[in-house]
Amino acid sequence: MLLLVGLGNPGARYARNRHNIGFMALDEIARRQNLGAWRSRFRSDVAEGLVGTEKVLAMKPLTYMNNSGEAVGEAARFFKLSPEQVIVLHDDLDLAPGKMRVKKGGGNAGHNGLRSIDAHLGNAFWRVRLGIGHPGNKNLVHAWVLNDFSKEEMTWVTPLCEAVGEEMHRLTAGDHEAFMSRVAYRMQPTRDTS
Repeated sequence: MLLLVGLGNPGARYARNRHNIGFMALDEIARRQNLGAWRSRFRSDVAEGLVGTEKVLAMKPLTYMNNSGEAVGEAARFFKLSPEQVIVLHDDLDLAPGKMRVKKGGGNAGHNGLRSIDAHLGNAFWRVRLGIGHPGNKNLVHAWVLNDFSKEEMTWVTPLCEAVGEEMHRLTAGDHEAFMSRVAYRMQPTRDTS
């Protein structure tokens, strides 16, 4: 079993924030992989099912970003999962908008959701880093992540989340290189072949 965690803040007020791209991507995974209905468990909204051949519990912690680890740790302990069986989807300021990278372990780069998970689980979990770009000044970061994606930004946010949702079976099967390649391929601008 794998735990698929999308990071974000609960409620309509935050739904379209840049910080919530993890929730957005997880919604697409649940939709495209036909996971079960969302319900409440582990202080989260959760949906269960298969992604490829792997049984997964998709979870959106309702503990707010800064305390995400409380919910993730609780679920991981309940199912006796190692950190390597946890995949966290989150926003990343250090990646260009629309870019995606996968890595196992590492630092939290000041991301409070990752810091919280580190504290409750250790840092050897998988991270799906979803690029949202940087505002250019570190003093603007807080407002940047807690503001909504613009209409223009949604032209790459929606396809990125759809590609992650469609290709997630490659990552749950353990092929992170193929997952990254296929998502990158899907994100390429369409070419005129006439």
